[in-house]
Amino acid sequence: MREEMYDLHILGWHSFQQLCLTITREIFGQTVESFLDSSDAGKDGAFAGIWKPSRREALRGRFVIQCKFTSKRDKTLSRADLAEDVEKARRLVQNGRCDCYILITNAGLSGSAAEEMKTLFKDAGVKQFRAFGSTWICQQITENKRLRMLVPRIYGLGDLTQILDEQAYTQAKALLASLREDLSKVVLTNAYRKAAEALDQHGFVLLIGEPAAGKTTIASMLSMGALDQWGASTLKLDTAEKVVERWNPDEPSQFFWIDDAFGVTQYESFLVHGWNHALPMIKTMLRKRAKIVMTSRDYIYKRSRNDLKEGAFPLLRESQVVIDVHDLASEEKQQILYNHIKLGKQDKDFRAAIKPHLPAIASHSRFVPETARRLADPLFTAGLKLNRYDLNDFVEKQELFLQEVLRGLDEHSKAALALIYMRNDALESPIELGESEREAIERLGSSLGGCITALESLNGSLVQYIHTDEVAMWRFKHPTVGDAYAGLLLQSPELLGIYVHGSPIDKLLGQVTCGDVGLERAVVLPKGLFPLVLKRLNEVSSSTLYKSPALARWYGQGRIDGFLASRCSKDFLLQYIQQRPDVLDRVSDPGLFLYAVSEVDLAIRLHELGLLPENHRQRFVTTVIAYAIGGEDLHAIESLRIQSVFTSAELSAFRERVRDELLPNLGDVRRTWQSNRNSDQSPDECIDPLLESFSALKEEFADDPAVTSIIDNEIQLGRAWIAEQTEDDPKEERPARSFGDVESPDNPPVPAQTRGIFDDVDE
Repeated sequence: MREEMYDLHILGWHSFQQLCLTITREIFGQTVESFLDSSDAGKDGAFAGIWKPSRREALRGRFVIQCKFTSKRDKTLSRADLAEDVEKARRLVQNGRCDCYILITNAGLSGSAAEEMKTLFKDAGVKQFRAFGSTWICQQITENKRLRMLVPRIYGLGDLTQILDEQAYTQAKALLASLREDLSKVVLTNAYRKAAEALDQHGFVLLIGEPAAGKTTIASMLSMGALDQWGASTLKLDTAEKVVERWNPDEPSQFFWIDDAFGVTQYESFLVHGWNHALPMIKTMLRKRAKIVMTSRDYIYKRSRNDLKEGAFPLLRESQVVIDVHDLASEEKQQILYNHIKLGKQDKDFRAAIKPHLPAIASHSRFVPETARRLADPLFTAGLKLNRYDLNDFVEKQELFLQEVLRGLDEHSKAALALIYMRNDALESPIELGESEREAIERLGSSLGGCITALESLNGSLVQYIHTDEVAMWRFKHPTVGDAYAGLLLQSPELLGIYVHGSPIDKLLGQVTCGDVGLERAVVLPKGLFPLVLKRLNEVSSSTLYKSPALARWYGQGRIDGFLASRCSKDFLLQYIQQRPDVLDRVSDPGLFLYAVSEVDLAIRLHELGLLPENHRQRFVTTVIAYAIGGEDLHAIESLRIQSVFTSAELSAFRERVRDELLPNLGDVRRTWQSNRNSDQSPDECIDPLLESFSALKEEFADDPAVTSIIDNEIQLGRAWIAEQTEDDPKEERPARSFGDVESPDNPPVPAQTRGIFDDVDE
C-alpha cells in the first residue's frame, strides 16, 4: 500500500526544488542559498552554521542540500541512483565546501537504503549525512499548515481528508469541485503574496485583471488557506445581499468569496447598487474579523467606479487592496505554462514537439494563464501546426481560435453551450427546460437528451459540472468561453433571435443591449428585435427569486430601470415610453437613498437623451433639493450626475438655499440621524453616510472659512458620538486571523538559470 499522500511526482524538477528550499526554511529553520542552474556544482542549496535537527544533536559546518526528483510515481531511490552525486560530494569535500550533506527526494526511501547511502557519502568524506524521502516530506506537509500556505499547489495534489477536519473538508470538497485540477497547476505569484498581505492587514482584497488572468485561481488559493489555517467558514456568493444575509456576527472567522462582483462578462449596474447599500455593513463585518475577497474584470471595474460609492468604503481606493493580477514575472509565466503542459491532456509526442517553443510562448505579451490551459487540451489545438508562426498566432488571436473551436462543434454541443449561456453561466442540474428554451434548442437541431450527452462529453474542456451552495450546475469552464459564444451570436441573426426568445428574462437583461451603447462585450440587439424585448420585459416582475409578489415587483422594477438606464439606445427608450408613459412620473419622484435607487440613474439617462419632459425634470429637481435641505438625503450636494439635470440658475439657487437653510440646521440634522439609529446598526454604519455628505459640503464651500468651520465642528461631533457609542457597546475579543508572511524576507534573489524550466516537460 502506498504511504505517499501527495502526488509529488507531478510537480516537476523546478517546483520540487522550490518545495525543498521552502521546507529547509520553514522546517529546518535555515536561510538557504539556492542554486537553480545546471552548473550547481552538485548542490541545489547551501548554508553554513549550526543546525539542530533535534534536541539531542547539533550539526556544524558547511551544509549542502541536494534535491533528487523523479517523475515516476512509485520510484524507490537506490544506491545506483546516487553514483554521480557521491562523486560531486567527494569534490566538494576536497574543496572544503561540504561538511554535512542533506538529501531530499520525492522517491521512496527505506531505512536500510538510507544507511547504505550514509556509508557511501561518509566514505566520500562527508562528516554528517541526512536523507529525507517522500514519506517524510508528506508528513511535514500534513503537520505544517504554514507550509501548505506557502506551497498552495499542495491542496490540489493530495487527499484533503487527511489534513482537514470533517466540516472543513465538506466545504473544501464543494469549493474544489471546479478547481481541483487547476490548483494542482497553480503557481505562487507576486499577486497572490500581495493579496494575502492585504487580507492580513485589512481583511479585504479586490482582485482585478483582464479575462483569464488568474483572479479566480488566486481567490481559490486564499479560500483554501482560510479553510486550512483557521477552519474558516468559507462562502462563495455572487451578490452583496447574499453576503449580508449569510454573515453571522457570532462567527469570527467567516471568509466570503465574491467572484465577478460587478458582472460576469459585462458591467451590471444593479450589482453595484447592491454593494452601495451594503458597504456600511461590510465595514462592520471587517471590524468583526470577517475576511472578504472580491474579483472583477478590469474593464468592468473601471466602469463600476463611476457608480460605486467609494467614499463610504475608502479601501476601494487603496492600491494595497485593489490588486491587478495581470502583471506576471517571466519566471511565473514559464512555471504556469510548464505546469499546464506537463499535467494537461496532451500526449508525449505533442509535448516534445512544442517544447522548443515554450519559452517564446511564455514571453509573449498576450500570454495569460488561460493560454496555457488551452494549449494543454487537445480540443483547442486540433489542427494547430507547432511552428513559431502558428503558435504566435494562437497566442495573439486566442479569442478567434476559440470561436473556431465552437463553430466546429456538433449541433448538440452548440445547443448545450446555448443553454448555459441563456442561463447566464448557471445551468442547474438536473436540467429542467422552460417551453421557450425547449423550442430554442429544437430550432438549433437538438433535444434535452442530446444536450445532456454533449455536456458530459464537454465536461473538463469547455464546460464543468460543479456543486455550489448545495446546488449542482453546469458552467463554462472559463468565462472566456461565454465571451466567444457571445461573439458567435453577433454573427448569426437567426441564432440571436433564438437566444432572445429562449433566455430567461433575468439573465437576458444582464447580457444584451438594445442598440449599441458602447458597453464592452455586450450582445448588441438590432432594432428589429426591440418589439420582442419590450414584450419580454413584462415577465420581469414574475421573478421567483423573492418570496412575495410585492418584493418581486420591486426587484423587477429595479432591474428594468437599470437595463433602461445603461443598456438601451434612444430609439428603444422612445418605444418603451410610448408603451409605459407612467415611467416618467415614477423617475421624477425618486425615493430616499438617492445614491442607490434605480429611478435616479434612469432620470439622468432620459435627461441626457432629451427624453425627460420639462415638467418631469423640474419635479425631479424639486424632489432631490427637498431631501437635501431637509437633511434626509444630502446626495444631491455631492453628485455631479444629479446636478447635471439642474439648469445653471437652479444650481445657483440650490447652493444659496443650502447656505441659508441647511447649514444653520446641521446640528439638528446630525442629531436626527443619531436618534434614528436602529438597534442592529453600528454607530458608524448609522452616521457615516451623513458625515461623508458633510465632507462633500465642506468641499463645496471650501472658499468660505466660516462655513467650513461649522461643518468641521459637526463632523467632529459626529465622530465623537461614534466613539462614545462604540465604547458603550460590549467589547468582543476576537482571535487574530493572519495568513502570515507568504514570502520569507530572508529569501535571496534567485540567480539566472542555465537549466530551463521546460527541460523535463516531455518526460
